[in-house]
Amino acid sequence: MLEFKLQNKNLGPDTFTFGLKPFRIVFMGTPEFAVASLHALRVAGFEIAAVITAPDKPAGRGMKLTESAVKKYAVEHHIQVLQPEKLKNPEFLESLRALAADLQVVVAFRMLPEVVWNMPRLGSVNLHGSLLPQYRGAAPINWAVINGEKETGVTTFKLQQEIDTGEILMQESFAVGENETAGEVHDRMKEIGARVLVETVRGLADGSLEGKPQPQLADGAGTNIVFRHAPKIFTETARIDFNKSVQEVHNLVRGLSPFPGAFTTFNGKMLKIYRTIKEEGAISVAPGAYVTDNKTYLKFACADGYLDVKELQLEGKKKMPLEDFLRGLRG
Repeated sequence: MLEFKLQNKNLGPDTFTFGLKPFRIVFMGTPEFAVASLHALRVAGFEIAAVITAPDKPAGRGMKLTESAVKKYAVEHHIQVLQPEKLKNPEFLESLRALAADLQVVVAFRMLPEVVWNMPRLGSVNLHGSLLPQYRGAAPINWAVINGEKETGVTTFKLQQEIDTGEILMQESFAVGENETAGEVHDRMKEIGARVLVETVRGLADGSLEGKPQPQLADGAGTNIVFRHAPKIFTETARIDFNKSVQEVHNLVRGLSPFPGAFTTFNGKMLKIYRTIKEEGAISVAPGAYVTDNKTYLKFACADGYLDVKELQLEGKKKMPLEDFLRGLRG
């Protein structure tokens, strides 16, 4: 039986082989979050046989075809790119099979059919932006911040039929600041996740890492565990309800910053709010009303305090600091 070997351990990037053959990875991902993992795997010495990413899409005012962040990185580093419209397309499956990957690595990509995730001899590994089984779903970072979690983390796991339910391989947690936005958590998480992913693939490559089943999302009888989910963010999710506590509204703003942005109306126009400070205490106006000196502050009343706005964007305008916004109103 062939064994994994770690070569050139002290000579720069590691090179992983299976017998005399390099350990081959097919990487699947699309946005910038996935690039950190792809880069980390390449620098660690794994052979990236190809990347699978989303087809080019028209974007911007000119609707020019735009490449995904993963594709741009792959092209820059001379890695083969496949961009299937449909993952069950016979020609794509034939091309994927011909790559003879030992493992597929999935980071911020779409759902895979079994014929794809079960193709390599070691299957497929996914990096997820939460401590599974908490926050299964499409928007784990957003919902962790929206729900006011003081801690989140990353999980690597083996893909199986049901989404985000496969055996856990590795996890790492980290603290979330009380004013930290989802975007800031995202930027820290992509680096932490990339490191954990490399450790995961190394463990699978040398046979030292085995998965363990996730806890079942039961009714929690006899425990105090509340299992939370992370569904896709819709427009109504982002609408601010000022009848809620200032903490809840502050968390919603943080959890949707920088995208898609929590919103309300201001003088008949949509106003997106990206950064706030909460001021708990008595209010002198009805929830949803605002107070301002037109120079240094704009505060919206919530059920039990004020939301002090620091960064915002009025419909038809650019995102800006509060002082610039108020200066424009005065002008």
